[in-house]
Amino acid sequence: MEKLVGALIDNACKYAEEASSVTVRLSRQGKKAVLSVRNLGSPIPQESIEHVFDRFYRVDKARTHDDSRSFGLGLAIAREITESHGGSIRAKSSAEDGTVFTVVLPLSK
Repeated sequence: MEKLVGALIDNACKYAEEASSVTVRLSRQGKKAVLSVRNLGSPIPQESIEHVFDRFYRVDKARTHDDSRSFGLGLAIAREITESHGGSIRAKSSAEDGTVFTVVLPLSK
């Protein structure tokens, strides 16, 4: 879980507008935990949303302030960890609301 949350926060910080904030929320919805990580920055184009979890996929080199550390693996790893715990992950992005990654995981009994 530490690697999952770390990958999402790292990604959000990397693509956030300078001097903006990254918001992390954790809530419970019935028998599920819902984690969301949101940043304000250049939105991910809608045609790229379905690919952001693919290994080595990078939307656009111009979206990052520090291009040297990005290999396109962080979100793929986040998806693998999420799915290995029986959960799901999705991305949503717009200029108005920023980019939000949401992870839904079943809670243990």
